[in-house]
Amino acid sequence: MNNNEKDTVSRVVVGSDHGGFIAKEIVKKYLEVLGYNVKDVGTFSTESVDYPDFAEKVARTVARGEAERGIMIDGAGIGSSMVCNKVRGIRAALCYDIPTIENSRKHNNANVLTLGGPLHTSDELCHMVKVWLETRFEGGRHWPRINKMMAVERGNRI
Repeated sequence: MNNNEKDTVSRVVVGSDHGGFIAKEIVKKYLEVLGYNVKDVGTFSTESVDYPDFAEKVARTVARGEAERGIMIDGAGIGSSMVCNKVRGIRAALCYDIPTIENSRKHNNANVLTLGGPLHTSDELCHMVKVWLETRFEGGRHWPRINKMMAVERGNRI
């Protein structure tokens, strides 16, 4: 697989809590400009809400195959990552810079990205999501590790 090729992603689901709402709106518009089909599962304002409600919506949308990838933005990205990873089939990664973005895709085949919206500038957020969506999973030596990760999710011992 040529790592310079764009990954095949056309449908992206986005979500946020109130702390990530502004960042989500910026990311959503940017992704639409890039040509992605974006589904927004909320929240739709800065009124206080609970991040688990929206993280679950993002994760379940990806798990059902309604989007190839999901992006969830809250105040720090930590709690949303924890929630998303409770959903079967989801490999959510909390990332905070380009090296963690690339690692989450190349080595771990992450299908959900969680971010702390207020922790980054608009330009950083847009660059990070673009790189994440375009970075391909390397496969190869990483497949056995992914298979072990998913075995744990199924309750199997590794």
